[in-house]
Order: sequence, then C-alpha cells, then structure tokens
Amino acid sequence: MANVCVVGAQWGDEGKGKIVDWLSEQADVVVRFQGGHNAGHTLVIDGRVYKLSLLPSGVVRGGKLSVIGNGVVVDPWHLVEEIEAIRAQGVDISPKTLRLADNATLILPLHRELDHFRETSNSGLKIGTTKRGIGPAYEDKVGRRAIRVIDLADAAALERKVERLLAHHNALRRGLGIGEVEAGALVADLLAIAPKVLPYADTVWRLLDAERRAGRRILFEGAQGALLDVDHGTYPFVTSSNIVSGQAATGSGLGPRAVGTVLGIAKAYTTRVGEGPFPTELFDETGEILGTRGREFGTVTGRKRRCGWFDAVLVRQTVMTSGIDGIALTKLDVLDGMSELKVCTAYRLDGETIDHLPAGQSAQARVEPVYETVEGWAASTAGARSWAELPAEAVKYVRRIEELIGAPVTVLSTSPERMDTILVKNPFES
Repeated sequence: MANVCVVGAQWGDEGKGKIVDWLSEQADVVVRFQGGHNAGHTLVIDGRVYKLSLLPSGVVRGGKLSVIGNGVVVDPWHLVEEIEAIRAQGVDISPKTLRLADNATLILPLHRELDHFRETSNSGLKIGTTKRGIGPAYEDKVGRRAIRVIDLADAAALERKVERLLAHHNALRRGLGIGEVEAGALVADLLAIAPKVLPYADTVWRLLDAERRAGRRILFEGAQGALLDVDHGTYPFVTSSNIVSGQAATGSGLGPRAVGTVLGIAKAYTTRVGEGPFPTELFDETGEILGTRGREFGTVTGRKRRCGWFDAVLVRQTVMTSGIDGIALTKLDVLDGMSELKVCTAYRLDGETIDHLPAGQSAQARVEPVYETVEGWAASTAGARSWAELPAEAVKYVRRIEELIGAPVTVLSTSPERMDTILVKNPFES
C-alpha cells in the first residue's frame, strides 16, 4: 500500500478538506508538512463541521496519529486555542494522538505585527497575506535566528536566543517607526505557553520513520496550492514556503521515496485569494455566478475569492512541478446549467503563443488566455456517484481537462458531501 501526498494544484481553496478527510479515514498517520495557520480545511463528519487551520485533518478521527512536521511554522498560542476549540466539539486530542516536531519554527507576536504592518502600510508591495506572521517567521528560520519548539524547554538558552532575535527585529522596528519589543516580556510569554505545547513535542523524523517501517499508511497533507509555492508559484505573490510535493519529504523528515503517490486537487474552474496575476479571471456576471454557487469565501479569512475559467496551462505546470499522479477534480456541480464553458489552453504574450506561465512578474501580468469553448450541460451533476449519472457533456469536459493537463482525473467530487464522489482509482492502492 502506498503513502499519499495531497497538494493543491491551483492557488489553494480547491476543496482539499473533503478529499483529505476521505483519505484520512484510510490512513494511520496524517502529516502537515508546510505552511501555518494561514490556510484552512473545513471537514463535515456525521453532520458536524470542523474548521481546522493548523491541526492535521486526522485529529477529528479516532485511532489516527496526527503530526505537525518541521516544515510548518507554528503559532503556539493559536495551536493551544485550536486544540481547545476542537476538544470542545467532543474530539479527544492528547499527546497520544498529536505530535509536534521539536525543530519546528515558532510564530511570535512580533511576526504578526510585522506582517500586518507590511500589508497595511502605504510603502512596499502588498502580497495579500493573511497577516498571521507566516512570512516573517520563515524569514527568521532561513536567517538562522528563529525560536523553535525545543527552545521552550530551556529557559536560559531561550533568553539568549530571544536577545539575538531582537537584535534584528528591534533594529527593523526602529526603522519602520514601530515600538521595540522588550525581551523579558517575550520570554515570559513563551515560558507561560510552554507547558501547554511541550507535551506534544517529539522527534518527528524518527517517529515517522518508525511508522513507515511498521507498514503504517501515511497521508501527507498540504495546505494552500502549488501556484503559491515560493519557488514555483506566481512570485512574488506567493506564500513563504514550498508547497509542491517535494516539500512533503523535507517538511516531515522522511526521505522522498516515502512520499508515494501524489494526488493533486483542482477545482473544475479557478479561484484565487489575494493579489497577483490571474489570467482567466472573470469580472462579469459569470464570475459572480461561480463565486455565489461555489460559496467562494476563505475558511480562515472569510475573504471573497476571485473566480475564473479553468486554466489548464497552470494545472499542467503543477502536474509537472509536483509529479502529480492523478487529479481529484472538485466542484463540478458549480458548472451545472451553463450553456458553454471555456478552458484556457495556452497564453498569448506580446503576440506570441506560449504553453506556460513565464517566471517574470511583468510578463505574468501581460499574458492573455487562449480559450477553447466546450459545450456545457443542463442536467445536474450534484450528488452523482458514478460516471453513468453524469451528463455526457460533463464527462466530455472532464476528459478534455485530462488531455490538457497530462494527468488522469482519479477522483471526481460532485458536491461538498463526502459520499458524493466518483472514485476511479484509490490513491492508497496505487
């Protein structure tokens, strides 16, 4: 049986929650390997809704081990709040069911403040972040001055590390006209939260290796989407971590051979939150219809999502950069009743037709979509659980997408309900 890595194949919000929940039921271990609490999953289990942003999806299912890997940046105060909120819904969360990498980087209040300042000030480039401190925390990680989970266990070392951290941040804050952070107060806050966090800390790379050797099924759960990857996304309008499947190995401590099957999640159309290029974005009534029918509002932020036609060029790129074996196509039912649909098959840039999104920011802003028109369908696909229940035109649409992106649709979702799914191939049995 293969392990499975789930990655968003667009700009996030692809409906990973339902797919990840379905897969987590089959898994023994569920691992978050990148990002922070800036991206959310909504799970519906037995009629109860769970909104997760940092905790792996496995926590809401009994008998699963959930792991927050070293590739994640962790706000310890948010972690404790989220644990308590999910516990209040009757879910048992303890160190027996949840493990936190002891070498994971912490998000501190000063990171949130810096993130908020950058996004709300009149100077500099606005990325459209969630203002939760994700980017500044990753900056400190690569700058080798971060505070990590394990540092909470050594008060003397913590004080020295905080002083070193503030030598950088207070100089930065003075330049921005922000008040300085007092070291003693920050250390006190960290030591106060430490007893609530440290019981979950573990040497995760060793734990996961033992689980792998024991034959446990591991699900690597990605957050956001690969087009927000700091290397392979629409830079600089990206997040601060790698999202492509290769990060599952780096962000968990397991070797790349352990990652197994890669399942990409893509909507039957395209959405994006925040700033940045969006070649197929619609500013007309059709865009509004997609947003209304698809309930396109962010789980974590509540921000309205930008909507557009399916962009096969971008998904094809993600298939390549993440080594995607199959696609779970979601929200097909949102397209019901449209007489015709469009799919972006290429771009036009300065009079030339190209087959990929260029890396340059100005070029990305200038590309124009080349569309292929596809016949729509009048009948409903909502709730379909077999190909035979789909209108012929809907099947043709899915097959054309497969051809254009170079990957098969192995899972087709026809509503938010968990069982309204057409399964072609179980990723765990690849």
